[in-house]
Amino acid sequence: MKALSLPPRLLMGPGPINCYPRVLQAMSTQLVGQYDPVMTAYMNEVMALYRQVFNTQNTQTLLIDGTSRAGIEAVLVSCLEPGDKVLVPIFGRFGHLLAEIAERADAEVHTIEVPWGEVFDPEQIEQAIRKIRPKVLALVQGDTSTTMLQPLEHIGAICRQYDVLFYSDATASIGGNPFETDAWQLDAVSVGLQKCLGGPSGSAPVTMSDRFVDCVRQRHHVEAGIRDPHHKDASGSRIRSNYFDLPMIMDYWGDERLNHHTEAASMLFCARECAVNLLEEGQQAVIERHKMAGVAMLAGIQAMNLAPFGNLKHKMNNVVGVYIPMGVEGEQIRSEMLNTFNIEIGTSFGPLKGKIWRIGTMGYNARQDAVLHTLQSLETVLRRAGHKLSPGAGVDAAMDVYAKAIA
Repeated sequence: MKALSLPPRLLMGPGPINCYPRVLQAMSTQLVGQYDPVMTAYMNEVMALYRQVFNTQNTQTLLIDGTSRAGIEAVLVSCLEPGDKVLVPIFGRFGHLLAEIAERADAEVHTIEVPWGEVFDPEQIEQAIRKIRPKVLALVQGDTSTTMLQPLEHIGAICRQYDVLFYSDATASIGGNPFETDAWQLDAVSVGLQKCLGGPSGSAPVTMSDRFVDCVRQRHHVEAGIRDPHHKDASGSRIRSNYFDLPMIMDYWGDERLNHHTEAASMLFCARECAVNLLEEGQQAVIERHKMAGVAMLAGIQAMNLAPFGNLKHKMNNVVGVYIPMGVEGEQIRSEMLNTFNIEIGTSFGPLKGKIWRIGTMGYNARQDAVLHTLQSLETVLRRAGHKLSPGAGVDAAMDVYAKAIA
């Protein structure tokens, strides 16, 4: 059997991305037992680190072992009982995902939608909340399918006014865009590592407010330290998943250390390093680096006679949608970028299938050389495919953005 041998890809799509080297190194750390004091101390440290990442004082801030979708499912399955009303504002693919997971929990799901490339005004969401009176509002912050960033800062106050639990999936946005759990009055947040946090998929940090914790703990009965699997609360339901049962996971991470699963130690070490990397560089510095890379990529794209997709006022810092120009075969361009230059850019799906590319600048790849290399390679492939552009204009425009920042 041959050893693993992967090509040196530069991942400039909507995620996953190339990991920070220190994150990869952390994943190779030797293991200890799951109840070794060293291991439990690192679990506690990770909880403290992610409170800073989420900008929260929430005691219940921990990791779900699984991809970012595992975090979404843990939050929704644990808090939703059959018949509970959920409101999901949809502005891209991942809103549809939240709705589907809620439906599988037998919730009564209500959706509102805006065209892909737009986001919601707070008034639209408040109007729907007034009409539906949901138990939970489930809202994506950054949706890579559309590259749009949904403003959240006014939504929490609306939810508190109507006694609605406010949950957001911030997988694609946290780290590269502002996120303020407590200031924005969020009750639950789940994310992944494979975007701006600069790690691999496989661990889902979550944070939960006290009122969210009260909600999910009401669905359990604990007597003499032993969970009664036959107990039903007043509504006659209990959490249908064992693996994604948040109260059980909280007891595993808490002082009791009640056995639930064997913590994915290598992913915990990895998640720790993602947080340390972010906090050592400084949250605002990392956001500014992502913003700079995103502005430079956008400037380069536009200088190459390419049109960006969506309302740029609400574009995420870390990804841009690019209309595929007339006369160019989009998948052929992506193939040549990958196989000739070892650069991956993203395709699209849903109503945007075959219409746009998605180019990311996130995590370890939110840096000048990666932006310039991608633009130069894309220019070469497009020029050879017959697209009309001014040679060198894209790279020059991006370099001008960086030069002005230094000046």
